[in-house]
Parts: sequence; C-alpha cells; structure tokens
Amino acid sequence: MMLLRNFLLICTATFGLSVIFNIKGRNLFFSALGAGLTWLAYSLALDSSSLSVYAVFLGSLAAGIYSEAMARIRRAPVTVFVICSIIPLVPGLKMLDAMLEVLKGNTETATSYGITVLITAGLIAIGIFVVSSSFRLAAFLKKSISAKQKTSS
Repeated sequence: MMLLRNFLLICTATFGLSVIFNIKGRNLFFSALGAGLTWLAYSLALDSSSLSVYAVFLGSLAAGIYSEAMARIRRAPVTVFVICSIIPLVPGLKMLDAMLEVLKGNTETATSYGITVLITAGLIAIGIFVVSSSFRLAAFLKKSISAKQKTSS
C-alpha cells in the first residue's frame, strides 16, 4: 500500500514540475508516469539489495529505457521524458546536507556527502548514456541491415 501511495505522490509531483517545464498535452501524463516508474524500479532494487548505488543505476536504466521508448511512441524529443523521469533519483537532499555541513564547518562530513552526490549524479548519467547509446546502436544496425538487403536484392 505504501508503494502505491509513494508512486502516486511522485507522479503527482512530477506532473506539477512538467507543467513548469512547459510540457504540453498527453506528454504531461507520460512524463509523470516515467518518474513514477523510475522511482518504482529504484525502490524495488533498493529493497532487493542494500546498495543504493545499484538501485540508482537500475533506476536510471529504467528511466532511459522508458524515455527512449516513449519518445518513439509519442514522436517527441527524448529530453521531454528523460528529464522528468530522473527527478526521483536526483540527490537534492544530500546536496543540501553537504552545503549545510560546509556552513557548520564540518568539512569531513560535507566531503562525504559531496562524494555521494557526485557518485549518484554520475550513475544517473552513465545509466542514461548506456541506454541511449544502445538505442542508437540498434537503430544504426537496423538501418544498415535494411540497406544491405536492398542492395543485395
């Protein structure tokens, strides 16, 4: 029950952000759904493994796959979906904690939080990159195979 509640809350919050990002029409709904599905993948991965690094990476892979698929289905740019889909993974609270620790003068703790933020951001970028590259490679291979078949006919 808690999983469904959090899913709906994340979808609702991302819907509001999608309006601010000036996303139009049905893409509003689908971008919010992408954030919910990303969070769901992250949450399930976090439940199965205590490694948050693993969960963030799987969440970013889910965000990338969903975004690439929806961009093709909805004939919209991938960024419309990917930006909204990664919102649940962004380590905003850790970044705030790092800044607060800097202001308090706790450089060791601030450094620890800062490294966590950088690792999380890097994992999000790597996950999106892997999926995007895979989709582009698949499209290139499909195009070159069909071109070879046309020339051999």
